[in-house]
Amino acid sequence: MQDTDLMAPLRDARARTLALLDGLDGEALMGPRLSIVNPLLWEIGHLAWFHEHFVLRGLDGRPPLRADADSLYDSAAVPHATRWDLPLPTLDGTLAYMEQVQDALAARLAGREPTPDEAYLYRLTGLHEDMHAEAFTYTRQTLGQPRPRFAPPSPDEAGPLPGDVAVGGGILRLGAERGAARFVFDNEKWAHPVEIAPFRIARAPVTNAEFAAFVEDGGYRDPRHWDADGRSWLTESGATHPAYWRPGSAGWEVRVFENHEPLKPHRPVIHVNWHEARAWCRWAGRRLPSEAEWEAAALAERASDGSLGGTKRTYPWGEAAPDTSRANLDGAWLGTVDVAACPDGDSPWGCRQMMGNVWEWTESAFLPFPGFAPDAYREYSEPSFGTRKVLRGGAWATRARMVTGMYRNFFGPDRRDVFAGFRTVAL
Repeated sequence: MQDTDLMAPLRDARARTLALLDGLDGEALMGPRLSIVNPLLWEIGHLAWFHEHFVLRGLDGRPPLRADADSLYDSAAVPHATRWDLPLPTLDGTLAYMEQVQDALAARLAGREPTPDEAYLYRLTGLHEDMHAEAFTYTRQTLGQPRPRFAPPSPDEAGPLPGDVAVGGGILRLGAERGAARFVFDNEKWAHPVEIAPFRIARAPVTNAEFAAFVEDGGYRDPRHWDADGRSWLTESGATHPAYWRPGSAGWEVRVFENHEPLKPHRPVIHVNWHEARAWCRWAGRRLPSEAEWEAAALAERASDGSLGGTKRTYPWGEAAPDTSRANLDGAWLGTVDVAACPDGDSPWGCRQMMGNVWEWTESAFLPFPGFAPDAYREYSEPSFGTRKVLRGGAWATRARMVTGMYRNFFGPDRRDVFAGFRTVAL
């Protein structure tokens, strides 16, 4: 393995970070004090600190490149609410720190083979930056900042994809198998048997048109569709429709970054939280899938008798890397596509877009798999167990190298800012 094998993804991740800074001025780099976002100027400095902390300091024992780095950028030690008040460097100073760290990462690998520990930490820190790139993207949406400039808008309509498919029952080995060639996050470890009864799941995520019918039927006003926690959230938020929607002269409109545009009926509904997804399910006489059901529908091979086979794919379509015929990832079109798009990405059972477009809420709480042990980034998963819900599949802004059908995302059930939608299971 050459050093470019490890540095190329880091350089690409940094290029995306810089592209997401493009067009933002000093005020936008700080933004308002909200619980769901970070000041961007702080967050990009945190990226450099994370690389330095785990590789340059963690592996080599080097002194910090900035004497104040830990007091500024250690996310485990610096409370979120204080990040707007810190004596942060200027943008130029922050970018210089980021470049200094990345140059040091490249220099330490030059001309030699990395050890397994080095390779693991380089990949971890690169994927960490990929995660933040998605956060930068939904932060721009949250704050109504200009549309990023690194890709064209989404393509022409492909239409709806109604109906369910039947998924056979059987034993699924939920999670990642030992010895996987790809990077495996700690919360995916390790595969273990889960018994699944046969079920029917939607071929595609719930669309804007389908969700609008719920809104127009008074779904947000009818307490029968909401459990106690959902009603509490509804009362506190005052929500009457999904985030960024508004009624227009010709129907529903939605804000996409800084502009409002007509709601596209066959795109998946996005920016809905777990409570909203479950309320729609009650209204429609459906339910959310468990994460095991979701993974079975996405990855499990089909046995000759229609039950779950004994093997599982890495992606719904197989082992080939994602491309735009299979999945809407990597910000390729800077937004969602119709739910009938990407037909080459269908799962063995006939489900479409189980990778990309929108993260999909599951019914499941985010809990450790049997025998869980935290990896080097100890704060990644463990502090969130039991307080968040599992999402699967990736969204349009997710980097393709980061996500597989076994990747477990996790957010609180009230989060509407992330690129989340849902698909449903028949009762």
